[in-house]
Amino acid sequence: MLQISNLTKKFGKFTAVDDISFGIDRPGIIGLLGPNGAGKTTTIYLILGLINPTSGSIRIFGKDNVKHRQEVLSKMNFSSAFVGLPSNLKVRENLKFFSYLYNVGEWEKRADYLLERFQIRELKHKKAGELSSGQLTRLNLVKALLNDPCFLCLDEPTASLDPVSAKIVRNQLKEISAQEKMTILYTSHNMYEVEELCDEVIFLHKGKIKAKTTPKELMSSLKLASMENVFFELMKEEE
Repeated sequence: MLQISNLTKKFGKFTAVDDISFGIDRPGIIGLLGPNGAGKTTTIYLILGLINPTSGSIRIFGKDNVKHRQEVLSKMNFSSAFVGLPSNLKVRENLKFFSYLYNVGEWEKRADYLLERFQIRELKHKKAGELSSGQLTRLNLVKALLNDPCFLCLDEPTASLDPVSAKIVRNQLKEISAQEKMTILYTSHNMYEVEELCDEVIFLHKGKIKAKTTPKELMSSLKLASMENVFFELMKEEE
């Protein structure tokens, strides 16, 4: 699914991602964790081809993501709590527009199914600019799932959600990943949801990988009862 080899990204003298290597070989939800500035979002942007690496390589579905960018991206998608949508377009119009970008057949059927799953179907005739931040986040997720991706990158998707909405999103992502055999690379600062959702975690700090294993194995190896405690322990080790 994904193979990253010796990946480095520098911005001037600052190294955001520092010679990291890891692979994902099966469907599931993989947490990409770390404090602010750890290199999580930069890694996702590199995977999506939004920025080019300084060195190293990224292969997705066995193909170089630079040489085969269009083919690779057609089977992927991305969502973030911090990405906006055209505010003047209605929910339905936004989804129609993105369906054209991804050549989604029977897009209305797929859109209605996803809007129902994320409990916002009644909003499809409202303008995106009239939605709350939580509703927009769920719409972004619907947009990201519209093309039935094999590989989905999510950057803090529940950051703007209240606890009830966040629970809906977590439940749906877990079910969709299992039902559609989808791989999700998931960043979050909420260690509770990481513990609940993720089959595996990759912990970044200062652009380097500090740990790559399952949440259960990571907690066991550090003799800690929660991922939140693991987060603080890994930061303490760095100090």
